Amino acid sequence: MTVLAAGSPSAFDQPGTLGFLVVFGLGVILFFLFRSMSKHLRKVNETAADDEAVADGRGATVTAASRSDDGPAAG
Repeated sequence: MTVLAAGSPSAFDQPGTLGFLVVFGLGVILFFLFRSMSKHLRKVNETAADDEAVADGRGATVTAASRSDDGPAAG
């Protein structure tokens, strides 16, 4: 049985720089993707907790009026 890849001088035998750059690029992309996803999930969790508090009649701990910088809500 002959092993064909043993004596091959091809540049594709080893991953090299291109393989490293692809894996590193994917890692950077995933870092920013997970960071963004965490931020969005925190927002969704906060909104769901506020909605649940309003539905239970306890009132929201952080309301939309208190989040804005427009001053006190009229009314």
